[in-house]
Amino acid sequence: MRYSELHRDMERLAEKTSPPRKLGHKVTDLDNPTNISPLDASKAVRLLRTANAQFIMDIIEGELKFGTAPVRTAFFGLAHTNLSADLDQMVGFINVANYANNSNLLMAEWGSIRNLRFLLSSVGSVSIGASSLGQDVYNIFIPGQESYDMVDLDGYSAQFIYAPPEIASPRLRLYQTAGWKMAQVFNTTNTSWIVNLRCTLAVAI
Repeated sequence: MRYSELHRDMERLAEKTSPPRKLGHKVTDLDNPTNISPLDASKAVRLLRTANAQFIMDIIEGELKFGTAPVRTAFFGLAHTNLSADLDQMVGFINVANYANNSNLLMAEWGSIRNLRFLLSSVGSVSIGASSLGQDVYNIFIPGQESYDMVDLDGYSAQFIYAPPEIASPRLRLYQTAGWKMAQVFNTTNTSWIVNLRCTLAVAI
């Protein structure tokens, strides 16, 4: 998954799925939500599996390589890069450098905890000052397989448009232009297969 695709999907999920299904770690007399924990990951996965959502990534089996570990079948968690330090300090978190096999590793992937593999982007979703104590709340979108899709509009698929110098710059023919355009509609197929896990930062920026 390229960063441009990750950015696009995060924006669409923020628009479509934030209101109906949210998960936050609540602790009495503390901020709400609080920082992410391994239990939060398990709860999100349980919610999706109870709704019969299918995992996206297959298991990575263990191998005889020192310092590596197997990775469970997993959903993706789409999140902001500011969460990287919080993820690193979680008990049980496996960084991508410690995967037993990295043949299916994605460019944006940071690591995994239990049945979640995290894809981080600097344009991840953040709700500014949205916690009970006024801290920024980070939205971690966790979609199941086929929970959303892109619908191409009839007659408006991807078009490559090239204009030679005699058209783009007819007087002096100094330059040419090239570009593309297309039209798509974002569609949520099943809101029960998408969870928004919300948290604040434990490790200050």
